[in-house]
Amino acid sequence: QVQLVESGGGLVQAGDSLKLSCAASRRASSTYALAWFRQAPGKEREIVASTSSSGSYTYYADSVKGRFTISKDNAKNTVYLQMSSLRPDDTAVYYCAADGRGTGTYYYPPEYDYWGQGTQVTVSS
Repeated sequence: QVQLVESGGGLVQAGDSLKLSCAASRRASSTYALAWFRQAPGKEREIVASTSSSGSYTYYADSVKGRFTISKDNAKNTVYLQMSSLRPDDTAVYYCAADGRGTGTYYYPPEYDYWGQGTQVTVSS
């Protein structure tokens, strides 16, 4: 069982930056692929970014490419999502997820084994 705990969400203005953290239990960050998903009201949950267990592979959704950066600190069992140039359409609940296959090449919610409780990010215009 892997536990994931997100933190760092909040209310910001358009153009601001925010950094989310996801603390993983055990040594999940070095053995599981980790990803950030988000879900806006009335919309399906969608992938934002993923990274492989080694951190050598990363993926970004087109909507966040160039603005968001996923990174991990295996010593701290933590994955981060640095978000810059935030826009109102980035408003959503952001979830951390873990996939035991470790490749980071899976981009849909059913493909992930463990989920955090989510953290709200609200971007005002």
